[in-house]
Amino acid sequence: MKVVVVESPAKAKTINKYLGRGYEVLASFGHIRDLPAKDGSVDPEADFRMLWELEERGSKRVSEIARALKGADGLILATDPDREGEAISWHVVEALNNRKALKGIPVERVTFNAITKAAVDTAMRQPRQIDQALVDAYLARRALDYLVGFNLSPVLWRKLPGAKSAGRVQSVALRLVCEREAEIESFRPREYWSLVATLVTAEGATFEARLVGADGKRIQRLDVGNAEEAAAFKRDLELATFQVASVEAKPAKRHPAPPFTTSTLQQEASRKLGMAPAQTMRVAQKLYEGIDLGGETVGLITYMRTDGVDMAPEAIADARRVIGKEYGDRYLPNVPRKYSTKAKNAQEAHEAVRPTDMGRLPKQVARSVDAEQARLYELIWTRTVASQMESAELERTTVDVTASVGPRRIELRATGQVVKFDGFLTLYQEGKDDEEDEDSRRLPPMKAGDPLKRERIVSTQHFTEPPPRYSEASLVKRMEELGIGRPSTYAAILQTLRDREYVRIEKKRLVAEDKGRLVTGFLESFFKRYVEYDFTADLEGQLDRVSNAEIDWREVLREFWRDFSAAIGGTKELRVTEVLEALNGLLGAHIFPEKADGSNPRTCPTCGSGQLSLKLGKFGSFVGCSNYPECKYTRQLAASGVEGDGEGTSENGGQPGTRVLGDDPVTGLPVSLRDGRFGPFVQLGEASAEKGAEKPKRSSLPKGLSPAAVDLAKALALLALPREVARHPETGEPILANLGRFGPYVQHGKTYANLGRDDDVLEVGPNRAIDLIVAKEQGGGRRGPASDPGRALGPHPESGKPIVVKSGKYGPYVTDGTTNATLPKTLSADEIALPQALELIAAREAAGGGAKKRAPARKAPAKKAAAKPAAKPKAAAAKKAPAKAPAKSAAKPAARTKP
Repeated sequence: MKVVVVESPAKAKTINKYLGRGYEVLASFGHIRDLPAKDGSVDPEADFRMLWELEERGSKRVSEIARALKGADGLILATDPDREGEAISWHVVEALNNRKALKGIPVERVTFNAITKAAVDTAMRQPRQIDQALVDAYLARRALDYLVGFNLSPVLWRKLPGAKSAGRVQSVALRLVCEREAEIESFRPREYWSLVATLVTAEGATFEARLVGADGKRIQRLDVGNAEEAAAFKRDLELATFQVASVEAKPAKRHPAPPFTTSTLQQEASRKLGMAPAQTMRVAQKLYEGIDLGGETVGLITYMRTDGVDMAPEAIADARRVIGKEYGDRYLPNVPRKYSTKAKNAQEAHEAVRPTDMGRLPKQVARSVDAEQARLYELIWTRTVASQMESAELERTTVDVTASVGPRRIELRATGQVVKFDGFLTLYQEGKDDEEDEDSRRLPPMKAGDPLKRERIVSTQHFTEPPPRYSEASLVKRMEELGIGRPSTYAAILQTLRDREYVRIEKKRLVAEDKGRLVTGFLESFFKRYVEYDFTADLEGQLDRVSNAEIDWREVLREFWRDFSAAIGGTKELRVTEVLEALNGLLGAHIFPEKADGSNPRTCPTCGSGQLSLKLGKFGSFVGCSNYPECKYTRQLAASGVEGDGEGTSENGGQPGTRVLGDDPVTGLPVSLRDGRFGPFVQLGEASAEKGAEKPKRSSLPKGLSPAAVDLAKALALLALPREVARHPETGEPILANLGRFGPYVQHGKTYANLGRDDDVLEVGPNRAIDLIVAKEQGGGRRGPASDPGRALGPHPESGKPIVVKSGKYGPYVTDGTTNATLPKTLSADEIALPQALELIAAREAAGGGAKKRAPARKAPAKKAAAKPAAKPKAAAAKKAPAKAPAKSAAKPAARTKP
């Protein structure tokens, strides 16, 4: 008997079925060891010795493998075919050797790109040893990321309060987003005019021609720059006679795009399906590991982490058979197409992402998978099959027109395109980012010398637009072009930037947050070399050379650490004033944008004499007045209350950071949206300078509500909180919804229950509010998750127990009543379906999870309990309360009962 180790339990079950008797297939559940998050895990003084820690989950996996190896004939490592997979196999061997569990047992390494019986059988016949060069490249990358993160992040914490982390690739990706934001802010629109003539042929057909020249000179898009010039051209064209000067029709071909790499898959899934890269990789992982089709678990696609675009000969032949059968021989090229990668530093030796069986049509697969998987599979299938189809045949026509007015000659041009044969376009067309579609209008028949009649002349004013913000797809594309990161890292990098709140997604675009811009500004000021694109790309190139066994991995680390440690050491004496001075200069245009009236944007709007500048406080960065403490004016960094508009004045021409939404119909007072030191808020009326005057009513914005989405109605609803939602079914007392320090909640008397992540404080209904309050009163609120009835997904296929997804204290989770499994960050409570929930619960059970018996709660003496009033505890005390409270606290309400 031989023991086979793979990464996931789903894959283990499938491969065990393929291999049959004589093999036992076990899962490592990914990495079993990691570098502990403490100083010394990578020691440069000991030639970069790395101290690995066997996690509790990993320890159980190693014990399971060690038990299976007793009496076994061999160990076969079948982890994923990339650097990470090679490293997991290496970790498994190292951990087993530490336990002396491999004495006399031969170890082999196999890899396969697809979970099919043929691919697995072929791999088993071609074993090899662990590729140490790939492992070394992994070690170098892991050490570099540790050294940068563990040494640079503390510098940020000390010198830039509010910053969370920095990373070797993460910080460079953030710089791309921040630089694009700075380009948008510094952009100055330029006026230009276009002139279009609608002309009529002798047969009565109409078409449009654009101004392209006059008096023998070429006219570019921006050359007609004002209304006067446009009016002069329009006047002449309205008096001119028109004639066809030339007609040129050229045949053209459009060729299909190659099959998907990791990067192009993420880009197209973002464009066509609206999937974030992390979501795309999660769904692709499911398709790769396999699903149940007709009682047999099969992998639907090949390995999804690759930068290769080639396909196996049998896959190409398979695709050609499908094309001939489904579309006919006209769509089948005489010779199979071959592709080569153009990505910078491409190094992965895997096939493109493709279906394992081209004959498995999307409509057939859709019957056995969820909607997400069906959509992504169809995208992969169509792209792959189209890549082997015949080119599209086009005809591009250009018509030049001469407009004569006296001795003056004005030139116009019309272009059109006709698809003569659609070829691969019948199945698939690649999406584009931020590019105009090619003009596909069809022009009427014409020949040189034909007279034309003028129907109308239209002049239109335009303004140049700033470069668009990056979408997740276009950022991945740009990183790939620069050679930053690798296919397996893109999704994680983008997710980290969002988790750190350095960027946000707005209308499917990445918007740099102030926190992200401060971090980028700090790094550009004091660690410029380490956020330069060429430096990061060159480092990736060195890692590729390590994986090719061309250079020693420790040499790469020595060269990097020599300069990096010196840069870290240079910040020890760095003063906060130096940091502020650098950031005030670098981010001045963003923090203090020019005013429309030309006045000094740094003049304090409150005292009129102080100068505004960037300040660093306990809770992060803000803008304050130089006359503090006499003047206590503060605001957030962005000068506008409207996110992303880049302007420095409010709509009412008043104080920066304020946007008037309208007047309250009841009081007549103005309602405004403002930037505060601790975030945006809405306010009714204005503060009075008189001593003892009542402060105006205010309300913060709930988490997830963008200031740009706040209108007068929403602001009034927030200011009207608390609002009565329902009446308690037993007491008849009101249940109120409100916002508190810890977020939105509902309240009945002295009972408070936090609203879930998916609840809206302005819209939560009576049934939901009553459920939360009753659950809290019955003790369900003590652990948080029990207060959420959750969403039923269906019964467990074996036990029949209901599977439910709930909102818990630490995020959404699924449960069968006995075992709870937290959802990964890439999966939301709204997205998860029953098959995914079952897999998470199974993985949790395999990792030793499940319900644990609790010790009975200690009861407080009746005398003490009676003496203690049922008052709401302070947040800090509630937070620090031990799991087993002393007897005298038994009469207190559950921890953090009031937000």
